[in-house]
Amino acid sequence: MRRVLTTLMILLVVLVAGLSALVLLVNPNDFRAYMVRQVEARSGYELKLEGPLRWHVWPQLSILSGRMSLTAPGASAPLVSADNMRLDVTLWPLLSHQLQVQQVMLKGAVIQLTPQTEAVRDKTAPVVPHENTLPDAPEDAGWSFDIGSLKVADSLLVFQHEDDEQVTVRNINLQMDQDERHRAAVEFSGRVNRNQRDMNITMKANVDASDYPHRLTADIQQLGWTLSGADLPAQGITGKGTLQAVWLEEQKQLQLNNLQLQANDSKLQGQANVILDEAPKWVFDLQFDRLNLENLLAPQGDAAPQSRAAQTGQAARQTRPVISSAVDQPEYNGLRGFTADIRLKANSVRWRGMDFTQVNAQMLNHEGLLTITELSGQLGDGRLSLPGSLDVRKETAKAEFQPRLDNVEIGTILKAFNYPISLTGHLTMAGDFSGSRIDADAFRRSWQGQAKVSLTGTRMEGLNFQQLVQQAVERSSSVKGSESFDNATRLDRFTSDLTLDDGQLALNAMEGESSMLALTGSGTLDLVQESADTHFNVRVLNGWEGEGKLVDFLKETPIPLRVYGKWQALNYSLQVDQVLRKQLQGEAKRRLSDWADKNKDSQNGKDVKKFLDKL
Repeated sequence: MRRVLTTLMILLVVLVAGLSALVLLVNPNDFRAYMVRQVEARSGYELKLEGPLRWHVWPQLSILSGRMSLTAPGASAPLVSADNMRLDVTLWPLLSHQLQVQQVMLKGAVIQLTPQTEAVRDKTAPVVPHENTLPDAPEDAGWSFDIGSLKVADSLLVFQHEDDEQVTVRNINLQMDQDERHRAAVEFSGRVNRNQRDMNITMKANVDASDYPHRLTADIQQLGWTLSGADLPAQGITGKGTLQAVWLEEQKQLQLNNLQLQANDSKLQGQANVILDEAPKWVFDLQFDRLNLENLLAPQGDAAPQSRAAQTGQAARQTRPVISSAVDQPEYNGLRGFTADIRLKANSVRWRGMDFTQVNAQMLNHEGLLTITELSGQLGDGRLSLPGSLDVRKETAKAEFQPRLDNVEIGTILKAFNYPISLTGHLTMAGDFSGSRIDADAFRRSWQGQAKVSLTGTRMEGLNFQQLVQQAVERSSSVKGSESFDNATRLDRFTSDLTLDDGQLALNAMEGESSMLALTGSGTLDLVQESADTHFNVRVLNGWEGEGKLVDFLKETPIPLRVYGKWQALNYSLQVDQVLRKQLQGEAKRRLSDWADKNKDSQNGKDVKKFLDKL
């Protein structure tokens, strides 16, 4: 055992002595000019190293530098700058004054991908024809740098595309190891904080750059992120997934294949690609097993008047700040800068408490003209379709939609958009509506349109028209109605024409019927103030006790009924007395006319006849 320890100590002493001699014999500054020349020869980039280079022996033989920067040809700002750089080198080549770098480590680096850091092409340089099919020279293939291992710690990335807003990625940690075939294993993590939102990203991928810059492939085996902050669900969004990304330089095309992503409880798969032309051209083909928008979007406001919203007692959610600008951007201005062909399918979609199934969508955006040729799905036992268009090519956006609903439960829709109307029934509708903004509040306030609606099996809570009429008749006559304790109006069928104009919904040609009553009418609903003013003519067909001429008269005579006021506290007025008075007057007039006809030869009969003619 003592011999083993002695041997180890001798080896350690020799190693320390050798490294010490190396530090004394080899000056790392001798490699400064060599490194600058090699970087420029291989990539064209300018490497600047500030301060002297120095050795770092333990735990890895390394060369340390002060502040460094890397600038693209003709760029006005450095692409990469760092407070210090560490080069892990191989020991034996140094004995013959050769530098072999195993790993480059940057700490506290700032990476700027902005227009100011892009390379500027020399106008006198020859341009290679796009149709050139000659193979690359060996020195033109592979990466623009040839590093076996790269490590970036606690660094910053600034990204900006042309005149867009800058995006800053903080706390970057990157580990990349590549082999002689330019195939690399990459691990990355970083954090983006923007507009009161915080996003953390982690990624593990295998990158194939053997045909770079013509083709670059990345198999992303692990992708994870968490997103929280303003205008997001309270629990935030947590996601993971895998995909393959392929960049084709000649076509300026990015392909995203084998997408398998999950965000909270939503899952999608499919593919997408984009050609980065002057106006990018996107193609999406995505399938969702489940898409739960309630867990991906911020809680929806009910767009109700402030008085009712304040009564709910709900805590205000955090929203992003509104950034003032000297130039007001048109609504949906982002649609102008690209074209997109989008195909979506989803087995189930949850939105505003509604569960849709068999959802299909096909949309085409052409630089600001979004055409929705298909947007359809099942909702319960019904089906709905919402084709339309959104044109944002002019200063004011214009949206046009042609909703088609077939046998959809209307109570579900009213509840989803927080309309306090206690109405149920199966709705069938065909309409044509237009507005400038696509949201629930804008629809209430500023949309226009027309529709024909039909309801079956309706039930309106709060007022029983049959009961109102029969109780009023009982107070004014001897006719009795059957007792009813159901505080609701039921109709087997109801139809109406709708006209919407800036929050005023006109109901024309209303007709409804059931075994108990029949009605016609018209009226208006104020969607903003949540009030109504409707006029009905109601005939109660059944539920009367006994028989008689008055009962027969009531079955055939419409009773005027006005329903008005706030939706949650409706008022009504009935004109039963006038109807009964007219009925009595008519009955009296008929009897007097019969008497006058029987006594037409007498003076009294003649006088009665003259009196009736004056009435």
